[in-house]
Amino acid sequence: MQAPAKPTTNEVPRIVPMLTPIVRRLMGVGLPVGPNALLTVRGRRTGEPRTTPVAVVEVDGRRWVIGTFGEVNWVRNLRAAGEGNLQMGRRREEVRAVELSPEETAFFFGEVLGPYVRRLPFGRWLLGSVLGASEILDDPAGSARRHPVFELHERAHA
Repeated sequence: MQAPAKPTTNEVPRIVPMLTPIVRRLMGVGLPVGPNALLTVRGRRTGEPRTTPVAVVEVDGRRWVIGTFGEVNWVRNLRAAGEGNLQMGRRREEVRAVELSPEETAFFFGEVLGPYVRRLPFGRWLLGSVLGASEILDDPAGSARRHPVFELHERAHA
């Protein structure tokens, strides 16, 4: 029996590295940028905080972040740390992240993300043309092994 395919890093569209510093600055001062948030996670090697903009999918009070470009650094850091800080506008909160299994991810893509994206005015275009990830909607089961998904939960304080 073969081991499941490990998620791979997809090619990040050229516009993303150019826009990331701008989006991070805008969001850092509390300006909302769509469904995006700043996710700060402890680096798995350095222990230093690393901040990146991520899209947060929120449906029926539950929230998820998707590794749209596969096994990128923020995904590996979140997997290792299991927690981080999320800033949406001026609101900040500590979150715990639970990675979905490939089966749960396929269900999420087909039954949660698909309808969510189709409700957004430019959702399918954004996912496909800008982020280069239209296969998530076209092939949820196949995409589940290439695009990690984490459900975010408010972290309880001791």
